Amino acid sequence: MKFFLFALFFGALLPLKAAPLKIVAAENCYGEVAQQIAGPTAEVLSIMSNPNQDPHEFQSDAATARAVAQADIIIENGIGYDSWMEKLLGIPGKKSRLVIIIAELMHARKGDNPHLWYNPSTMPALAKKLAEVLNKPEAEAVFLESMKPLYEKIASLRTKTNGVKVTATEPVFNYMATALGLEILNEGYQQAIMNETEPTFQQTVAMEKSLLTKTARLLFNNIQASNASTTRLLTIAKKQDVPIIAVTETQPLTEKNYVTWMLSELEKIDRAL
Repeated sequence: MKFFLFALFFGALLPLKAAPLKIVAAENCYGEVAQQIAGPTAEVLSIMSNPNQDPHEFQSDAATARAVAQADIIIENGIGYDSWMEKLLGIPGKKSRLVIIIAELMHARKGDNPHLWYNPSTMPALAKKLAEVLNKPEAEAVFLESMKPLYEKIASLRTKTNGVKVTATEPVFNYMATALGLEILNEGYQQAIMNETEPTFQQTVAMEKSLLTKTARLLFNNIQASNASTTRLLTIAKKQDVPIIAVTETQPLTEKNYVTWMLSELEKIDRAL
C-alpha cells in the first residue's frame, strides 16, 4: 500500500507528455513536405496516397472525417481539386486548428489549373508557411537545400526543352512544362477532359492532328485517369512514334520524397528528347 501511494505521488510530479502534433494533408506530396518541416515526432496523415486511384473518384469515410476533426493542422489543395475536404471541415474539430490552402499560398483562383504541386514554387511556399507556424526556420533551410537538385535539373533540361511543342491528355504536368519552357498545345481539350466534359469537335480534331503530324514532340499522359478519348490519343501517339511521358497526380509510394518524384519525371523527358 505504501509503495502504491509513493508511486502515485511520484508520478504526479512527473511532467505530462505533450500530445504529438497532428497534421492531415489531403494529398501525400503535401504531407511528405509537412513531415520534413514538422519533424519525426509529428503525426502526419496523407489522405490521398494511392497512385493507382483516380483522384476525381475519391470518397471520404468515417476514419477520414475523424482524422480531420482531430487534426491541429490541415493542408488542402483548394480551387475544387479536393472539394471533399471542404465538407469534412464543416464537421466540428479543434478550435485552434489551422487550415492551409495551397491555392491561397500560390494566389491561384477558381478556374486555374489545380495541379499546383507541379509548380516548382509551391512546395517552398508550403515549407515557409509551416516553418513560420511551427517556428522551425532551420527545417525550412534544410528543405530549401534539398530542392536545389530539382532547380538545377530544370535549368539544365530547359536548354533542351525551351520552345518545344508538347501536348497532354490532361493539364496535370502543365505547371512544370511551363517552367521548362515547353509550348503547350491543345489546352482547351485538356481542360475539358480534366473537367469530365466532352471536348468540342474542333478541339478533338486539333488534338489528334498535333499527334498525327508530330507537331507535338511529346504527349504527357495522366496514368491515374483514363477514358475512350485518351485511349485513342495514346494509340495515335504510339503509331506516330510520339514519345508518351507517363505522369501521376499522386506521389508514387516508390519515391523517397517530392524532389525524387519530380526528378524521375524530368528524367523521362530528358531521355525522350
